[in-house]
Amino acid sequence: MTSLADSLNVRGFTLRNRLVFPPILTNLASFDGSVTEELIEHYVVRSSYVGLVIVEAAYVSESGKYVQRQLSVHDDRMIQGLRKLVEKVHEKGATIVLQIVHSGSKCSLPNVTPLAPSSDERSKELTKEEIKAVVEEFAKAAERAVVAGFDGVEVHGAHGFLVNQFFSPLTNRRLDEYGGTLENRIRFPVEVVAAVKRKIGNKLLLYRLGADDMHPEGVSIEDSKVLARELEEKGVDIVDVSGGICGSRPAQLEGVEGYFIPQAREIKKAVNVPVIGVGGIRSLEYANMVIEKGYVDLVAVGRMLLKDPEWAKRALEHANIIKKMKQ
Repeated sequence: MTSLADSLNVRGFTLRNRLVFPPILTNLASFDGSVTEELIEHYVVRSSYVGLVIVEAAYVSESGKYVQRQLSVHDDRMIQGLRKLVEKVHEKGATIVLQIVHSGSKCSLPNVTPLAPSSDERSKELTKEEIKAVVEEFAKAAERAVVAGFDGVEVHGAHGFLVNQFFSPLTNRRLDEYGGTLENRIRFPVEVVAAVKRKIGNKLLLYRLGADDMHPEGVSIEDSKVLARELEEKGVDIVDVSGGICGSRPAQLEGVEGYFIPQAREIKKAVNVPVIGVGGIRSLEYANMVIEKGYVDLVAVGRMLLKDPEWAKRALEHANIIKKMKQ
């Protein structure tokens, strides 16, 4: 029987346990997106026990920046600071990957016209040439992450950011080969993943999947199973299941522990690679249970670790006790 405290081998990387510290925006970077000592400390204190740290969304280009003081990987100047962050987390024994993102229409910076799959009152529709340029920006960002020493990268395809916007019919109203049918709407996410994969080689490749828009006309779990299988074929090593256009904390699910675990369970049925489950997980018992029952392979706990980094230690101790009792 597998427990939260058991290790997991993925592409030659051994995660020392199944607990993940997920990417959560801190606004601790400098205004130019570079790493600060405060940001490093934030991750170091939460890396002592978890198996995997996914560093918060780093923007791949200036046009893809979401908010001020967001972490960046859009320029070689960022590599030195990112390398220091990696070294400090590695000293704690955790595996570390960098989430990379383009905010698309969610860009909230002044004097910047957001880019999107389809235009609206705020956003400009990307041309095919611009789409290819953004794909290359993701690839270059991933390459910088590898140079900085990260064990891999996670492509952010959830929470209504650009990659997710192409996938969802709620935000993608294109009439060319990037819009309309499901096959066309997954084209951009798949192109991004393929380009990133070519740059990172044998490093870990994760994809944060916006598996459910929580809207009758949006992405369904069946749509997401199709995309997940395609992502696995293109080299994704771990699928990190979260919300789509509905965001990371849908109001209708707030207060429900493990609110995206049902979606993660469905994705796990469709792929052979490990799946991360997430969603307001608070209790030691629940975190261990979803691993024991095989609902997911890894469990991400954010808010509890933000409040108390020692929560991870207690969760792993609890998992070990339960495992010994059941042996």
